Order: sequence, then C-alpha cells, then structure tokens
Amino acid sequence: MEEKKEEMEAVNRFTRRTLTEDDVYIFSVVLCDNEIDRDYERFSDESLEKLSELFVGVTGIADHDPKSSNQSARIFSCCVETAEDRETSDGRPYRRLCARAYLPKSQKTEELILALDSGIKKEVSVGCAVKQRICSICGEDISVCQHIRGKRYDNRLCYATLDEPTDAYEWSFVAVPAQKEAGVIKGFSPSAETIFNKSVRTGSQGGYRMEVEKKLLAGGEQHFTAAEMQELAKSYRLLQEKAADGEMVRDKVIKELRSLAAVVLP
Repeated sequence: MEEKKEEMEAVNRFTRRTLTEDDVYIFSVVLCDNEIDRDYERFSDESLEKLSELFVGVTGIADHDPKSSNQSARIFSCCVETAEDRETSDGRPYRRLCARAYLPKSQKTEELILALDSGIKKEVSVGCAVKQRICSICGEDISVCQHIRGKRYDNRLCYATLDEPTDAYEWSFVAVPAQKEAGVIKGFSPSAETIFNKSVRTGSQGGYRMEVEKKLLAGGEQHFTAAEMQELAKSYRLLQEKAADGEMVRDKVIKELRSLAAVVLP
C-alpha cells in the first residue's frame, strides 16, 4: 500500500490535477541495457546511470514520430538494475535501465492498454544524444577512426560504446528495435517474468532504419525526426567507408592486372 502511495505521488508530480490509482494505468518498461545491439552499439554502465536521471518525465511515443498526437505515456521513475547471474556477450555484468510509466485510463487509451496487457505492444527503442561513441578496437571516436562496426579485427568484434549522454528526448514503441532486451515487462524486479519474448537502441536504431527506408521509398516531401537524421548520417558514413574500401581493392586489382599483362605482352 505504501509503495502504491509513493508511486502515485511520483505520478502526480507531472499532472495538473491529483490523480488516483483508478485514473491511471501503470506499467514497467526496460528502456535499454549494456549489451551490444543489432547496430553494434552498447551503452556504458555510466551512461545507463545518467540516463536513469534524464529519462524521468520523458514522454513515450510511437515509431519515433514526434507529434503531440503520438504521445501515449510518461515515465515517472527510473533505475538501473544488475543481473548477478548474467553477463553480456563481451563478458560484462548485465545491466539494464528500467522505468515505470503511466498513461491515463480513458476510452481513447483502452486499445493501447489492451495491446500492452496482451503483449502486442512490447518492444521499445530510445531516442537520446551522447557525446562519445568509442570504438572497441582503438578507443577513439568511431566516427573518425578507420574501424567498421560489426567487423572483426584479430578476432575482436568492433562496436561502439555510447558514453556521456547529454539528452534523453523520447522513447518509442517500435516494431523492430535495435536492442534485443528492451520492452514492456510485468514487474519491476530483476527476477520478474517478461510478458513476451523480450526484444529492443541502443539510439540509437534498427527501427529507425526501417522507417527511414519507408520514407525514402515513398518519395515526395518527407519529414525526418532527429533520430532518423542520425540514422541517415550513419548510413552515409558507412557507404563512404565501403566506397573507400572498394577503391583500395580496385587499385590493387588494377596493379596486379598490369603486372600480369606486362608478363604476357611485354
């Protein structure tokens, strides 16, 4: 009873009138973790701690579309949990950023509440800004070093560690998230069973990529969110890197052909 009272006090910090338990639907959600995601990025433990402060009060939307009509829920508390019996793929203690969120009970939100309870709406992705994306191979900013995320160098996987968050501007329900473990859960404790086969960025992004591709294929004038612009910039940089690799290979092949031609036709 005391815990529910404290939760409602936390909720009412963001409301214009005092709400009761009967007025709101409260649920737990895993926003992100320190595991390497589908975009070969991971949050540092320090980033998760900072994000636990930045995400309090942040609105939940759908598909990273920042329209006011898209607002569905708001986070009122946040904390970082550590799984004592689990490690990440790179051997670190597994940690995740968990939040408690609320949405008003009304005829308009009945469909969303049902989707949450039934596990249809479950995967989420976060939108945030960080100062550094550190390369796991050389320790430099991955946007300027020569290493490529997802490639292996001397059997070491290249990925970016997202560090020093400066802003947390939204979290979204998405169909295809970047981080595999983020989403709505039944409880708030580390041992709570999930109501789905858990799956969600990093920021940072698998969901962004699909939405950006849809908009590009649709043609005409399109509106891109900040997160989608970041995804476009990353894709452009990756294409540049691949083009540079292709030029190196082409130059090497041309030199070899000239050498062989000189032997055959001196």
